Amino acid sequence: MKKMTLKYKNITVAIFTALLATILPCGRALAQDVDPADTLKKVFFLNDYTMIGVEYGASVSRMQFNPSKTQGNLFVPQTMGVYLTKYGKLFDGSPNFGLKTGVRYTHEGYMFKENKETGITPTLEGAEKAIIKFVEVPFMAHFHSDGLHFKVMVDLGIYAGYRLSIERIGDYVPEEIRNDFREWDNRYDYGITGGLGFGFVFDPFEFHVNASVRYGWGSLYHPDYFSPDFYRFAYPLDGMLTAGLYFHLTKRSGKSKGQLRKEAYEQVFNPKTDGEINGEGR
Repeated sequence: MKKMTLKYKNITVAIFTALLATILPCGRALAQDVDPADTLKKVFFLNDYTMIGVEYGASVSRMQFNPSKTQGNLFVPQTMGVYLTKYGKLFDGSPNFGLKTGVRYTHEGYMFKENKETGITPTLEGAEKAIIKFVEVPFMAHFHSDGLHFKVMVDLGIYAGYRLSIERIGDYVPEEIRNDFREWDNRYDYGITGGLGFGFVFDPFEFHVNASVRYGWGSLYHPDYFSPDFYRFAYPLDGMLTAGLYFHLTKRSGKSKGQLRKEAYEQVFNPKTDGEINGEGR
């Protein structure tokens, strides 16, 4: 009787183990004496997906003047952009690479303050403060590290833009240039941009928070406008803090088309035996 009971117990254990291997994601691991956690880690596959989104926030601006001027930070609570992000593999290797581009509306400008040593507040064209409306197109490399519902991001790239309008503020600004550029002002700007951010992911949406910096190589005015012998420059340096909502245009998780094609190719041209799949030699 004990032998029959033991036999039935063995049959029950075998059937239960087979069911685990068939039904549960980690059942096959249990049947092969593999840690279930190792199998669960492989469930989440990040695709080479694409998303589009909008960001809104505030900017802080300064100018790198030469010769230098005493200034503070110009805060403008309005910057916004529309961005397209495409994830892919860098040189078919790194899975944490992507490209990000879009159109951003923001501001440049300056705000002078009193020099404590001289007691004089600098001016430019009679203005103690200027706000420049600006539109740009950034093109950035986008590096990311993704979890199931959280991600960390780093952006680095270049931008090109156009100065739309200017508002000069001060008691000594000539009225004819208060809201207009002068002939020696540069309307175009270009430079480098980048930033850090994090996101919360709830397919098919993502909520991002980004802090970015932009340094312009296009001076606010022609360097020889004041004197052909002594060049003057004013390069914009801006910081932005934004929050954004993104929508997935393609599937984020699961095996990508590239992964499926690779698996199909290996199955046809390099099939593995059961022993090789299970890590056993023949």
